[in-house]
Amino acid sequence: MDVKAKIEALREQLNEWGHRYYVLDAPTVPDYEYDQKLRELEQLEAEHPEWIAPDSPTQRVGGEAVDAFVPVRHEVPLQSLQDVFAPEELAAFDRRMREADSQVDYVVEPKVDGLSVALEYVDGVFVRGATRGDGQVGEDVTENLRTVRSIPMKLQGAPHRLIVRGECYMARKVFERHNEERALRDEPPLANPRNAAAGSLRQLDPKIAAQRRLDCVIFNIQFSDGAPFATDAQQLEELERLRFRVIPYKVLAAPEAVQAEIHRLGEERYEYPYEMDGAVVKVNRLSLREQLGSTAKFPRWAAAWKYPPEQKLAKVLDIVVQVGRTGVLTPKVVTEPVRLAGTTVTSATLHNQDFITEKDVRVGDTVLIQKAGEIIPQVVEVELNQRPEGTEPYHLPERCPVCGAPVARDPDGAAVRCTGAECPAQLMRNLVHFASRDCMDIEGLGPAVVRALVEQGLIQTPGDLYELKAADVAQLDRMGEKSAQNLISSIERSKENDLARLINAFGIRQVGAKGAQTLAKRFRTLDALMVAGEEALTETPDIGGITARCLTEWFQNPQSRHLIEKLREAGVNFACRQPEGSDQLAGMTFVLTGTLEQLTRNQAKALIEERGGKVVGSVSKKTTYVVAGAEAGSKLDKAERLGIAVLSEKEFSALLESDAKSG
Repeated sequence: MDVKAKIEALREQLNEWGHRYYVLDAPTVPDYEYDQKLRELEQLEAEHPEWIAPDSPTQRVGGEAVDAFVPVRHEVPLQSLQDVFAPEELAAFDRRMREADSQVDYVVEPKVDGLSVALEYVDGVFVRGATRGDGQVGEDVTENLRTVRSIPMKLQGAPHRLIVRGECYMARKVFERHNEERALRDEPPLANPRNAAAGSLRQLDPKIAAQRRLDCVIFNIQFSDGAPFATDAQQLEELERLRFRVIPYKVLAAPEAVQAEIHRLGEERYEYPYEMDGAVVKVNRLSLREQLGSTAKFPRWAAAWKYPPEQKLAKVLDIVVQVGRTGVLTPKVVTEPVRLAGTTVTSATLHNQDFITEKDVRVGDTVLIQKAGEIIPQVVEVELNQRPEGTEPYHLPERCPVCGAPVARDPDGAAVRCTGAECPAQLMRNLVHFASRDCMDIEGLGPAVVRALVEQGLIQTPGDLYELKAADVAQLDRMGEKSAQNLISSIERSKENDLARLINAFGIRQVGAKGAQTLAKRFRTLDALMVAGEEALTETPDIGGITARCLTEWFQNPQSRHLIEKLREAGVNFACRQPEGSDQLAGMTFVLTGTLEQLTRNQAKALIEERGGKVVGSVSKKTTYVVAGAEAGSKLDKAERLGIAVLSEKEFSALLESDAKSG
């Protein structure tokens, strides 16, 4: 078999496996085998880029980032649906349909709570995808939609032109996983699956969209120049034949059967992988749809039944406090078990002390609970008429219930946090932050490896990283001897980092990467910073009273001092290596694009910021220089259009060298 034939065979095999995995939910091979074949295809395509096809599974990772989304006028408007909330409203809808045709039947399907999109195919190849927008004009998000693996890139036996409509969503399990990972990185959680899906599709960088692992279900043909269909059910059958993931549906005629199906979907909606906020009822016969037409806003031939949030009363047995991975103390009520939104609920969040005080929630109360965004149980209100005598107002503890360290309320918010530098509840978050690129930059120490190290009991504090042995690390799943040695080598290199990275790695409240650099330059050693009082700290540029207080409290904490001594014993650098008074790049703004040969982007960014410069993500008239490496894309094009000075890596290095000489 020649190379081209092998590439085509691999591509076909992987697409078939992908269809079974992502569309049919029926995987036929282990993930490992799929990954091995994908890696083989990637290597062959890298050697022969002339044979890369748009439907290759290697093209799902996301292309070059864009500066803005291009407006798209929909050939066929993407209309919204008229909501109905009561049986009598649905009965009125049915009467109107039967006045037009007494033999009407309906397609009933789940109403997925995601983001509506239109997908366009020409000769079976996916060419464009757009958001709904206002129904008339949406945004071109083609590159982001290419990363959605349940959207086929190529169709077999499709008409010349085909436009389909579907709903992009983030599955509940994926949503929960993302929020767990975001907590480890000290990022705010995604609000709900719908917002998460919408935000993912509007990422300017498709690679970020790819990481969000979105899905898509198709429910309509907007346009086709192929053979006409008589019914919606025929359209849906054709979409299944074309290997789309199609919305589950039933064709029903009797109003009682329609109402029963809506009730069934409502009862079972939490068994579906996506959020479902209602059921869609639409006329099946397409000729009747055309006869009925549309209003200015809605089609007359369809309605959306909306499910109200389910609420239940429950007795509060206790109020407990959990310490999250970011150190935030979250109070929860422990309740008698109640069945709510498809699951048995025994607890509900109380958010924070302000929420408890506002609702006046007490042990012994009876409370009304519901699932916020159909995900997290929360207290709606207290049934004060059922409050027993002798209850007491609740207040959060003054010390962490996990490690005993003092707690402190955020100066600019309602969150109360544990201040312990080695609190076990925060271990994974602290480790991920400690190892991140802007901190100690330990390559290979991401959330998955951190979790494995913690679960195996190999580390209990960030200081334990420097005691790890390659042989122990090699025993972890998917690690191996070479990967383990690479990780140990990366940990060893991190000992030589500048003091600024170490200060940032501590995760002190109010102190980020920029503040850490300022402090390192001002005090030069960690020991000098540790003994600095609030007055000396506030004399430092950009360090205010709140930040100074956070610093002194952190360094006074026994857990912090224990961590510092462990790092000292390990030989971690405690000194600032930045030249004093190096501000020659002050006032200059840089944009980095493409791949640099001698430096990573983070290293280049650090060098610029050490010299007083600023690094931003997009090119504007205010940009001083664009540093362009290999395969620089749209940012370079924009710089040239605006007349911004462009530096090669060699020219950038020369600029830094001249800075060093002048400093």
